[in-house]
Amino acid sequence: MVETVELHGEEQRSLLSDSNNGDRSWRLNFEGFQISSEHMEKQVKPSRGLHDCYGVLGQGDNIAEYYQQQVEVLEGFTEMDALAERGFIPGMSKEERDKLARSETFAIRLSNVANMVLFVAKVYASIRSGSLAIIASTLDSLLDLLSGFILWFTAFSMQTPNPYQYPIGKKRMQPLGILVFASVMATLGLQIILESIRTLIYSDNSFNLTKEQEQWVVGIMLSVTLVKFLLMIYCRTFTNEIIKAYAQDHFFDVITNVIGLIAALLANYVDDWMDPVGAIILALYTIRTWSMTVLENVNSLVGRSAAPEYLQKLTYLCWNHHKAVRHIDTVRAYTFGSHYFVEVDIVLPADMQLQEAHDIGESLQEKLELLPEIERAFVHLDYEYSHKPEHAQAHS
Repeated sequence: MVETVELHGEEQRSLLSDSNNGDRSWRLNFEGFQISSEHMEKQVKPSRGLHDCYGVLGQGDNIAEYYQQQVEVLEGFTEMDALAERGFIPGMSKEERDKLARSETFAIRLSNVANMVLFVAKVYASIRSGSLAIIASTLDSLLDLLSGFILWFTAFSMQTPNPYQYPIGKKRMQPLGILVFASVMATLGLQIILESIRTLIYSDNSFNLTKEQEQWVVGIMLSVTLVKFLLMIYCRTFTNEIIKAYAQDHFFDVITNVIGLIAALLANYVDDWMDPVGAIILALYTIRTWSMTVLENVNSLVGRSAAPEYLQKLTYLCWNHHKAVRHIDTVRAYTFGSHYFVEVDIVLPADMQLQEAHDIGESLQEKLELLPEIERAFVHLDYEYSHKPEHAQAHS
């Protein structure tokens, strides 16, 4: 469901700054709402009690979270001020961006190569042991390998636009590919569960590892787990969303590898049924993880609204864009793949010349599309705000 923000002229004007800085007096000003460092130190770092040990939030934690949210809102407004005044978002220099891009590319390639090598090692461990739990863990590694391939393929496809066949780009290919891939992986997970149940029902107590097999399996699984743990730490040093996703996948691999190895050893030394039970746990864990991914990508395709805090930032930018803006009728931001589509309705004076109105709307569109989360922005110009909303949904 797409949220709509409606801010009318009287409400907007009541928020205007009282400063006398020439033509800046028409802008929204939040300087009077800045939180002092002393107050932040007191609120953001409250005294903690025994609830730390039990994961229970106390009153101080709720207050700290509230003030942290306010700080993030003010930081977002500061970013919009820079965009409104300078026409760009301040950040790193070109050299720093190029260096960071090379580091991110290296991290992605290192993760992909490691996934390929470690997958081959786990396939060998699965063949040597015959353990269903280790096979299920190997399936999870296959997920990581194929998902990396899908990300690479969709990224390559998106970099080869065809404005005639795909006039708005091909960025929806990535969530669509993930949906298809997740469906296949869910089917494989169900197959693992069915095979494990069959083994539980018709078990012949034949699971037994020789000393040599055990040494190979333990050595491979521990080595894979260690490499994945180190990759997880390395990838978490980046802020890139794709690399953070790789870090999360490495963390999941650490968990599945440990569970698979423990289940195989318990089945070897205690009882056979522990191996298929471990495989069922891993298969359910894999299906649950990818189900969450499916839901996330479905929401991105059907057009889920942006968070209210993000809509606040966009509204703030629109109002501070030009002093001729009389009202902001509507601000919408909704997912259309991995990025947002934005629709803005602003009200300008009725007697303004078309050329001037056009330039105001076009420059606002360009500012909005400079934000990294926005793929396309549409700015609608009007001279009043009492009409019914455009593009109203039809009701049966």
